[in-house]
Amino acid sequence: MHYRRLGNSGLKLSELSFGSWVTYGNQLQDDSARECMAAAHDAGVNFFDNAEVYARGASETIMGNVLRKMGWPRSSYIVSTKFFWGLHDGPNEKSTLNRKYLMQAIDGSLKRLQLDHVDLVFCHRADPETPIEETVWAMHDIIRSGRAHYWGTSEWSAGEIMAAWQIADRHHLAKPVMEQPQYNLLHRDRVEREYARLYRDIGLGTTTWSPLASGLLTGKYNDGVPAGTRATLKGYEWLAERIVDPVRIAKVRQLMPIAAELSCTLAQLALAWCVRHPNVSTVITGASRASQVVENMKALDVVPRLTPDVLANIDRIVGVPS
Repeated sequence: MHYRRLGNSGLKLSELSFGSWVTYGNQLQDDSARECMAAAHDAGVNFFDNAEVYARGASETIMGNVLRKMGWPRSSYIVSTKFFWGLHDGPNEKSTLNRKYLMQAIDGSLKRLQLDHVDLVFCHRADPETPIEETVWAMHDIIRSGRAHYWGTSEWSAGEIMAAWQIADRHHLAKPVMEQPQYNLLHRDRVEREYARLYRDIGLGTTTWSPLASGLLTGKYNDGVPAGTRATLKGYEWLAERIVDPVRIAKVRQLMPIAAELSCTLAQLALAWCVRHPNVSTVITGASRASQVVENMKALDVVPRLTPDVLANIDRIVGVPS
C-alpha cells in the first residue's frame, strides 16, 4: 500500500480506503463488517469512511463497535463522518448546515462511533439556505474543540468550495482541506475539469467515492440486475434505474477486453484507473465480503500497467470531459 497526502495537508491516506455506504446496516452487521475492515486493515488501509445518514446512524454504530473490538491504536487509522441530511425531521434537524445542527450532529456521531474525535468531517452537501460563513465558523469551532482534525465538503461546486475557503482565509479560520466527489470511468467532469484550479490554487485534496459506479463497472449488471445486489435493496430503486442504462452498459462491455489484456478484473481496472489520477488522495472502496476487499486491493498492482496507450483506448470508449 502507498500513502498520499490529503491535498496540501500533512495527513497521509492509503491510496485505497474502505467505506460503509449502502453496506453497513443494510447488507453487513457487526461480524461481517469486522471481517471486511480487518481485511482492509491487513492490506494497509488506514482510512475508514462513514456518514451520519448511512443506515440512519446504524453504520456509525457498527463501525464504532468494530473499532472497539479490534483495539487498533487510535493513531494508526483515520475515520470520517459527514453531516447534512440529519436523522430527524425537525426544521433544524434535516437538510441543513446551520450551526445548531452541526454542533449537535458531531456529538451524536462521536457517541455512535465510540470515539472522542473523528479525523475528517465533511459537509455532505451544500446548503443554499444557510450562509456559508455560518457553516465555516461552525466547522472551525468543531476543529478547534478537538472533535475533528480536518474539515471539507462533499459534492460542492468549485465556486462554493472557493467561497468557503476565502471566508476562512479572511477570518483566519480552519480552511476546508478536502472534497469528496463521485469519480469513476463514467463520471469524470467534476474531478478532472471543474476542480482543476482548486488543486493548484488552494491545494484541495479528494477522497473520491463510487469508483465502480455502484457496481456497474464490475460487469455484474451487463445482463440485468441479479438478486441480492445493492440495486435490489429497499430504498435504492433509483440505483437500479441508473444501472440498467443501455448506453453505460455498452461502454462497460467494451472495457472488458482491456481488463482481459491486463490480466485483471474489470473492477480492478476501474479502481486502478481512479488511483492513477494525481489529484485523487484516496479511492473509497466498498465490499460486502472480505474476499471482495482482498480482490479490490489487487487493483494497486494494475496501476503500473496503465500505459498511455491503454489510457487512450479507455478514453476512446468512455469519452473525456469537454
